[in-house]
Amino acid sequence: MKKTVITIARSYGSGGRTLGKLLAEQLGINCYDREILRMASDASGINEALFGQADERLKRSPLFGILKKNPYKGGVIPPENSDFVSDDNLFNYQAKVIKELAAKESCVIVGRCADYVLKDYPNVVSVFVHADRKFCLDRSMERHSMTEKEMQKYIEKTDQYRGDFYRYHTGHEWVDARNYDLCLNSGKLGFEKCVEEIKAYIKVRFGETL
Repeated sequence: MKKTVITIARSYGSGGRTLGKLLAEQLGINCYDREILRMASDASGINEALFGQADERLKRSPLFGILKKNPYKGGVIPPENSDFVSDDNLFNYQAKVIKELAAKESCVIVGRCADYVLKDYPNVVSVFVHADRKFCLDRSMERHSMTEKEMQKYIEKTDQYRGDFYRYHTGHEWVDARNYDLCLNSGKLGFEKCVEEIKAYIKVRFGETL
């Protein structure tokens, strides 16, 4: 079978990363998440900490992401340019890594607008994972030492960051179902059934499984 890439966008607390790792494990392929930051740093020579600061968020004010859009067009900005470490170029290098991974191997890629970066690739399955507020809150509270009120605010802010980041770099709305092949509610289905749905979709669409 041809190389197949599954991209997973996710609302905070819905377990998109957990789902991605479980799917990759069952398919016998790699799952890439924050590893992309290190790989982009290696490719560019830009400090990984700068990629971390702009990881699915804009370094500029949130209002900038709402008012302006600069959809990814491909390519990278060279070191001699003053915009070499700009939001745009940090994203460019992550996109470069994502494209190289898609050309090299079947894999799962979590976040980082991978669905948009690979929108013209025929063997990509794009997934958006979401869940109701209580499910996301309960899962997040298990992993963080915050009050319920603090955690809810953190979830809302993180999702806003991700939405602004997606809008700026793609020109589209992050939660628009039309951007994805599948939208799955992990709170209702559970991770195992979400994995089964993705595997079933791959089989129906491509006529075989990985």
